[in-house]
Amino acid sequence: MPKVRSKVARHKRRKRVLKEAKGYIGGRSKLYRTAKETVMRAKAFATAHRKDRKGDFRRLWITRITAACRAADTSYSKFIKALKDANIELDRKILAELAINDPETFAKLIEIAKQQMN
Repeated sequence: MPKVRSKVARHKRRKRVLKEAKGYIGGRSKLYRTAKETVMRAKAFATAHRKDRKGDFRRLWITRITAACRAADTSYSKFIKALKDANIELDRKILAELAINDPETFAKLIEIAKQQMN
């Protein structure tokens, strides 16, 4: 059987890995083996952090809503519970946007929530 030579495929693979490793410091961007290890590690972190980002944003929205609620003398948990009881189905992203960019509307929501609490 003839010997299989992988010149083109090997060269292409090597070029792709080194291109992905551009910007890394030292041998991590120049040497194939270390570049490959670094790229694999970076891809693993990217996957994990894509999942984490969703939680990070939710935490940010909750913090913003909490700050707006405290300014109106109510707690976040009571506010969310009252909105659920009043059948107002706004997610935390929208509530955070309203708290920052449209305080009048958010104040109306707080009034509705306070009525529901009583």
